[in-house]
Amino acid sequence: MNILFVASECGPFIKTGGLADVIGSFPKTLAGMGIRVRILLPAYPPLGQVMAAGEPVRAMDNLLGGAARVVAASSAGLELLLLDAPHLYERPGNIYVDAAGRDWSDNAFRFGALSKVAAEIAISGIDGWKPDVVHAHDWQAALIPAYLKAAPGAPPTILTIHNIAFQGLFDPSLIAPLGLPDWLFHPEGMEYYGHLGFLKAGIAFAQKVTTVSPTYAAEIMTPEFGMGLEGIVTARAADLTGILNGIELVAWNPVDDLLLPRNYSGETLKNKAANRAEVARRFALDDNQNAPLFCVISRMTTQKGLDVLLEVLPRIVARGARLAVLGAGDKGIEARFAQAARTWPGAVGCVIGYDEPLSHLMLGGSDAILVPSRFEPCGLTQLYGLRYGTLPVVTRTGGLADTVIDADPAAIAAGTATGFQFSPVTPSTLEGAIDRACTAFRDPQVWTSMVKAAMAYPVGWEQSAKAYKALYDAVSGAS
Repeated sequence: MNILFVASECGPFIKTGGLADVIGSFPKTLAGMGIRVRILLPAYPPLGQVMAAGEPVRAMDNLLGGAARVVAASSAGLELLLLDAPHLYERPGNIYVDAAGRDWSDNAFRFGALSKVAAEIAISGIDGWKPDVVHAHDWQAALIPAYLKAAPGAPPTILTIHNIAFQGLFDPSLIAPLGLPDWLFHPEGMEYYGHLGFLKAGIAFAQKVTTVSPTYAAEIMTPEFGMGLEGIVTARAADLTGILNGIELVAWNPVDDLLLPRNYSGETLKNKAANRAEVARRFALDDNQNAPLFCVISRMTTQKGLDVLLEVLPRIVARGARLAVLGAGDKGIEARFAQAARTWPGAVGCVIGYDEPLSHLMLGGSDAILVPSRFEPCGLTQLYGLRYGTLPVVTRTGGLADTVIDADPAAIAAGTATGFQFSPVTPSTLEGAIDRACTAFRDPQVWTSMVKAAMAYPVGWEQSAKAYKALYDAVSGAS
């Protein structure tokens, strides 16, 4: 079976968040099941070397304002179709926003072009290859079902919503320039309160819609989490499935992770102490052995609940615990964490930015990872935490609720607890979860049991890949 993935980012080439990790890892598991996945991706500047080693397979004289081509390339175990359109993608900095943090003014064309080319490949194939199913990811690829709506013989489409908060809303005057059928612009189609809604179009017209955890699938049918799209999501409920994300088990494995000072397994947990000491050194923290070292690896936004975490820092420090923070995002939140590190030297450390090697060290050396998100479609950091025996402290929402087993008395007694859940997101509930983690840490038998259970918890793609294969078979008629 042939599947065309279409996405705006893909690790390890270009990454702003968890979407890239998914696109860069999931196809490898599908390949082991006999499914050939090719990934259509914009040819951003960091992909220059990969593209130079590839082969042009399609040329376009005018793709929404300029010449373009598709280049087939292979790298990092992935088959890529790179959309080389310099007028759309050859620019410095963030792939979504300019230096001032504003969305690029032509994002509708940048990602409309991605969907348009994907639709053309879906219909006519490319390089002697044609997909049986087109799998679009998030709003940047969500116009594909609209482009294919009236195309005879078009393959079926699946849209995965990674975060419904990001929808791609633009002026409807762009419908004609984008080459979209204007008869699809209506409230049950791609119209969203007078805007052209990329994500809404995908939800309306894809054969199947998935999202990245079962709990999030239920949540986005409610006003609290649906971000204004709960109506159309509910209307598509029969075609909506929540399937958990997984992580790349080879790249994220404490047994042989080359980015750790000391490797370890569930049977050699004492080796983790060397990593803990290195985290303390990198973040200028006192290494208090009697309280846990917490870490945060996150975009710094209110969605992630980091403003609430800032409120409870005095409680963490009073407990004797330590906190290492890595992330970037909202400038106000960044400044407050930087100030916290100055206010509590030795207890709070902060690095502003994105640093994947450092994130490996933090997971390999911290005792627990804090994920106090207000909403979280799936979340990957808690999965990395489980893999590394760094116990997650998470909000009971979305994929966090689906992947972390709370340390209630029954779960502790049964030896199944893998972390700490709390809800709602308030300073008092977060404090309570942190207090529970600190109390458990003081009981080595309980803590070690939880760490081993966490490390044994399945976090790879195997089960999810089976669910997606069943979906691909169903929509393509292969089953």
